[in-house]
Amino acid sequence: MAISMRSTNDMVVTTASPFARYLLHFSYILSALVTAIVYLGTVLATAFLNPLMNSKLRRKVFIFANLIIIIMLILYYLSSNISVFIISFLIGVAYGIILPNIVTSASLYPNKTDGERLLAIYSVGLSFSLVFGPSLETYLLTFIDYRTVFLFFAPIGIIGFVVSFFMEFPEYNKKEAHGSSIKHNSGLWISILTITTYNVPFAALSVFLAIFAETRFHVSSYMAYLPFVFFFAVSLFMRIYLSIRPIKNIRYPLIIAPAITIIALITFPFLPDYSAFVGVMMLLGIPHGSIFPLSTIEISRGTTVEERNAVNSYFYSYNMGLFMVIPLIFAALIPHIGFEKSFAILIIPVIISVLAIIKKYWKDDKIFGIQKNLQKT
Repeated sequence: MAISMRSTNDMVVTTASPFARYLLHFSYILSALVTAIVYLGTVLATAFLNPLMNSKLRRKVFIFANLIIIIMLILYYLSSNISVFIISFLIGVAYGIILPNIVTSASLYPNKTDGERLLAIYSVGLSFSLVFGPSLETYLLTFIDYRTVFLFFAPIGIIGFVVSFFMEFPEYNKKEAHGSSIKHNSGLWISILTITTYNVPFAALSVFLAIFAETRFHVSSYMAYLPFVFFFAVSLFMRIYLSIRPIKNIRYPLIIAPAITIIALITFPFLPDYSAFVGVMMLLGIPHGSIFPLSTIEISRGTTVEERNAVNSYFYSYNMGLFMVIPLIFAALIPHIGFEKSFAILIIPVIISVLAIIKKYWKDDKIFGIQKNLQKT
């Protein structure tokens, strides 16, 4: 389920922008807006629909959302300058229903350690799909255009629809938490700050990586999309490691991963050639492979089963909000300071988020794990 969903989701959000730019002849702003509309639909679904539904209703809507994915992928192939925005919004709503429910299902294991391992394995599944999807699309782009790519991914959506009937949902519980009851939950806020350290730059990369590569290095569509494969391959190996060796004390990874992100982003203005760009993208695969699993672990440790659906929904809502807003801001910056400096500027929210975690939550042993020096006393 995770592999099918993430393969099509990543294809949509990374292909919609170059499709709009090169085949619909949109400006940078409008190209980014097509992708932003996808995330707008996802934000609305995760923030206002999913948290308010009980588990029985969520399961029915979840299956229907998987059907919508298939229909929208076919309609992308037939889309025009106007309909592409409607299709993007509807597919975004569908993903907003699917995403938080998959991670909630993965976190239902009763044993805490095994549950965290299962979350890491779930992250491995996501990473595998992020290698498989771009690899398939890179191959497809050697003989078809961006429009036809959507059609070729529809069968993957069909697999997700079939599997959706067998997904596990929590038992119906009238005590499930909603809205304001979880707004002070530390697991929610730590996970939001953690994901900010990576998804601010990745939101820009997911939309503009292929366009940046074609513009800066004058490569073909095939070569422009290829760095995604190397990037997600490194991320996959990182998540495999975390599934084999779950981390109890996650403080140090929360320093190391953002530090790698900052170093990589600083190099963008100085990239000498395409090969160096691919190398930097592989380096960025390390924090990509670690930050999301750490965020899901923080939610698992900081919530009860009754709170988890609402917290996962708001976490994804914020996450998708980043992917909606950041590309638009980034697109507005490009004409004034260029791609390279725009990427470098993204280190600012990364640094602010890390400092906020350290200042407010660093001593929370329940979520971060007990430090070794405290265990000995």
